[in-house]
Amino acid sequence: MTVGPRPGVGARVCARGWSWRHAGRSRWAVRELDLDIEPGERVLLLGASGAGKSTLLHALAGVLGSDDGDAIGTLTVDGRAPGAARGRVGLVLQDPDSQAVMARVGDDVAFGCENVGVPREEIWPRVHEALHAVGLLVPLSTPTAVLSGGQKQRLALAGALAMRPGLLLLDEPTANLDPEGVTEVRDAVARIAREASTTVVVVEHRVSVWAQHVDRVIVLDPGGGVLAQGRAERVLESQSPALAEAGIWLPGPTPARSRPPAPVGDPLLVARSLTVGRTPFGARVPQVAASRIDLVARSGNALVVAGPNGAGKSTLALTTAGLLAPVDGGLVATDALRRGLRPEPVRWRSRQLVTRIGTVFQDPEHQFVRSRVRDELAVGPLAAGIDRRSLAGRIDDLLDRLRLSRLADANPFTLSGGEKRRLSVATAIATRPDVLVLDEPTFGQDARTWRELVALLDALLIAGHAVVAVTHDEALAAVLADDVLRLERASGPAEDVLSASSRDPVR
Repeated sequence: MTVGPRPGVGARVCARGWSWRHAGRSRWAVRELDLDIEPGERVLLLGASGAGKSTLLHALAGVLGSDDGDAIGTLTVDGRAPGAARGRVGLVLQDPDSQAVMARVGDDVAFGCENVGVPREEIWPRVHEALHAVGLLVPLSTPTAVLSGGQKQRLALAGALAMRPGLLLLDEPTANLDPEGVTEVRDAVARIAREASTTVVVVEHRVSVWAQHVDRVIVLDPGGGVLAQGRAERVLESQSPALAEAGIWLPGPTPARSRPPAPVGDPLLVARSLTVGRTPFGARVPQVAASRIDLVARSGNALVVAGPNGAGKSTLALTTAGLLAPVDGGLVATDALRRGLRPEPVRWRSRQLVTRIGTVFQDPEHQFVRSRVRDELAVGPLAAGIDRRSLAGRIDDLLDRLRLSRLADANPFTLSGGEKRRLSVATAIATRPDVLVLDEPTFGQDARTWRELVALLDALLIAGHAVVAVTHDEALAAVLADDVLRLERASGPAEDVLSASSRDPVR
């Protein structure tokens, strides 16, 4: 099936001295940018975390207004201000949850088409074609709320493709996908862009995923302007030292593990024959996401939870963290973790939970509750009764280690995707919990901040904390895991999300 407009209608992008600064911030997110992207060109946009890649995509999509910040210079799509070209532009954001606007899959994909005035008789054929193209093979009536993060990412891409835009903007479109999904979605985008002459700008930290499928690489300089641009192979060969210094993920071997093999630690959380699920809005019974799970979280050990999209990994993480009640089976804390509390973490109060189990959600924005980064880091420790005077040093250390010091007074919701992820990890670590449950902790990180996050997790493990990490990041699993729990999506009808599991020791 082909999803796309008639050939030859790709949009043209032009920037001249364009700069953007978020409201309330003194530093420019993008500064003095000059670039041209030709109709039908496929561009891989690179840069260090915080270099302004997502900001540029949001501006091209016309979703940055005068109330959001200040602009200098010009930025145009087909010679017009981006706000006047919204029907020509499709945007897939880093956070797929923020793009799911309808309750059912089919309605969600149709929503964009309806907004741009696609004739009624054309909409549903486009919906079917777009869902097929991205490999989201579920009934149109499937509630969007029950989709996994990776499935929601496919849904968001299908919605953009169904609009048949002249300019397709993709912000980390494969970040929450399993390896098979990465290849499937990337190839679908490349094919559709080629057949329809769509202009594509894709933001991705790992060059190897897209390098052979784009016409040009553009690297943003955090200090302003363009650091490098050209055909991928030429840029990688001539600018390799500068790109590595900027934190670009260059093709090469997986980073080596630096933490020594860990001895088998004392058990802190134990699950036996655990079944996990969520109750969709309006339903009376939970929908099972994964079953027959055995796991042990041990002090000083990292357990990595892997598996395909839709296997129930995020639901398992929330259940392990005491935020969802098990559907069946048992999850109990040992005496070393519960310290006089009831055995079931789901029955603990939030103040009791934060010092025992810290959680990093798949979507970092779901855990932000304050308007300043520094205040966000203080929420958990203050709830746990930590003295404000001793807390300042702890917060400053986390800000420094995760490269967030210059953003201490910024609004968390204005950070880049990678910065939000590091802040969400820092908020969980701030209370120094015995167990840290992380859902995609390295999402949106450049090579440099990735290494720094791994070093921080290694330090926690060496100090005796337990880590449970849900991830599709094979490099993270290789350097962090002491044990791996693999969830497999069960065979059966497309609407089923039941999965079985098996434990795969790494020792």
